[in-house]
Amino acid sequence: MDRKMIIAPSVLSMDYSRMAEQLKEIEESDAEWLHFDVMDGHFVPNLTFGPDILKGFRKASDLFLDVHVMIDRPLFFAEKFLSAGADNYTFHYEAVPEEGELRRLAGLVRSHGKSVGISIKPDTHVSVLKPYLDLFDVFLIMSVEPGFGGQKFIPESLDKIRTLRGWLDEASLNAHIEVDGGINETTAKLVRSAGADVLVAGSFVFKQNIREAVKQLA
Repeated sequence: MDRKMIIAPSVLSMDYSRMAEQLKEIEESDAEWLHFDVMDGHFVPNLTFGPDILKGFRKASDLFLDVHVMIDRPLFFAEKFLSAGADNYTFHYEAVPEEGELRRLAGLVRSHGKSVGISIKPDTHVSVLKPYLDLFDVFLIMSVEPGFGGQKFIPESLDKIRTLRGWLDEASLNAHIEVDGGINETTAKLVRSAGADVLVAGSFVFKQNIREAVKQLA
């Protein structure tokens, strides 16, 4: 099936001295989502944004705000990010391995009328997601180690995408498969062929003409 590709530029790679200008360029491009990486310095070795910064993006843009939390306590912070303007809240399986808490968190996000996603790191087997196919709107496959931008795409991610898309199709589920890490005009084609339909791109989008970069990915 030829799926419509959704491009989600990652604000982690934005030039903050030109934030208003670059945000305008994103909105004038074919991008539909804005990807917002939250890191706590514990779950991953980096520290980025909190809910107050997300509020600023919410005021500045009507794009779909795709929030990816790489944090130890995603349940504790969920309502804070939802209140700040998140349209989708994706947390890591590795941060919530206990099934009861995972299901509670997914239900909490949906109870707010928002989309909910789950992500796995490169070393986590895709089979951990199979029991939860009907719980999530977005499955985010990390194709680099989470925590830093500018890394190279891990080719083994393609098998995860194919397997996951097969499971979703068998179950007649329309959840998105999102891919984050090392996305450029070449890897975009590979992940699309494997079954992904949401691409997160940071360096590739913000290190050149934004509109042209998004067009190449779409």
